[in-house]
Amino acid sequence: MLENKIREFIKNQKGNVAVAIKDLKTGKEIKINENLVFPSASTIKLSIMSELFNRVNAGSLNLNDKVELTENMKTGGDGILKELELGHKFTLKEIMTLMIIISDNMATNILIDLLGMDNINKRIKDMGLKNTRLQRKMMDSQAAKEGRENLTTANDLCLILELIYRGENINEECSRMMLDILKRQQVRGRLDLYLPEDVIIAHKTGDLDCLEHDVGIVYLPHREYIICVLTNETETNKDGREIIGKVSKMVYDEF
Repeated sequence: MLENKIREFIKNQKGNVAVAIKDLKTGKEIKINENLVFPSASTIKLSIMSELFNRVNAGSLNLNDKVELTENMKTGGDGILKELELGHKFTLKEIMTLMIIISDNMATNILIDLLGMDNINKRIKDMGLKNTRLQRKMMDSQAAKEGRENLTTANDLCLILELIYRGENINEECSRMMLDILKRQQVRGRLDLYLPEDVIIAHKTGDLDCLEHDVGIVYLPHREYIICVLTNETETNKDGREIIGKVSKMVYDEF
């Protein structure tokens, strides 16, 4: 049985592992440590994207609105915006796309400033996510030291992905656009690690020191499923990626 197989595998791993799987055809679920709270790393960007679409849908923002890059926006970590000349202008759609498909931290912080942390957290609550919080910007090590960490669970991430899949994250059109961006993810080597290259996954990764997450919707010819695998306190990041890849392969083989 798949669940027992995954439980057995997790039991033999160092660190914490949480799994949430949902067959989108039958509704059958496998949940293991699904409410264990982890630092969210870049998976929090799903909630930021949701709030941006919320505001676009309400008419207070437009995806074609432009933002000019300035010195005080510069952010370390993943991304290309920090490498570009200041003064460039990007649309909100371009900034959001960079935040998701290459996990650009500067793009993320631009959107946090624009949308407001409180508004993003309200959106998180409105979506029904129970243990997800945005408490700091990307690469804010001072806030992290003070204990202000961004948090989430496998359960919450499974829920937000299901809302997007079912066209219920704001509305059908917004959800479709979110899915389109997630399918263009360029950060790979986790859920897809041991899957055939042609398998389509709409997903978002996250990583910090000894922490690796990947959460997504896997599209197979005759069925689709959500899979969220969160790991932390592994010996190395490679170990975390291997765990995610192996759990993903077990699920794929079963489907």
